Amino acid sequence: MTGGGSSIPEVQELLATLVASKPGGRIAEMGTAFGAGARAIAEVLPADSTFVTVEPDPARHVEASAALAGTRAEVVNGRWEDVLPARAPFDLIFFDGGTRGETLELAISLLAPGGILIKDDLTPGRPVAGDPVREALLQDQRLVAVELLTTAATAAIVAVRRP
Repeated sequence: MTGGGSSIPEVQELLATLVASKPGGRIAEMGTAFGAGARAIAEVLPADSTFVTVEPDPARHVEASAALAGTRAEVVNGRWEDVLPARAPFDLIFFDGGTRGETLELAISLLAPGGILIKDDLTPGRPVAGDPVREALLQDQRLVAVELLTTAATAAIVAVRRP
């Protein structure tokens, strides 16, 4: 679903559109992988924005750092759970890493009021009940969220934190 560890072009377009529509702010990515999603963000990053992307795998971090050289992306090697809380709140989060209930809760808590969280790599049409990602993002009362088709076979959830 990720195109071999990288976000697919349709998700990259979604990210670029959302980042470009939010003038200024703090942006984070959880799970840089090889930097494809981060590049889509970095290429449209408003001048008054900051962007940090976190990758736990050392080899992927090296590759992503090279791919993002010359951009304003700060590429950090580590666990996002350890790196990002001290830098919160964020106006936009691209949650591109693996998820568990506790990581979803932490990610939501890092959003500023009005902040946007994007979670990709979903199979469309699955029921909400029994799916931990959909339950966490589509049923959390702190969020207004919608599932969007990114292709005929893939989906993403875009959630906005209520003020």
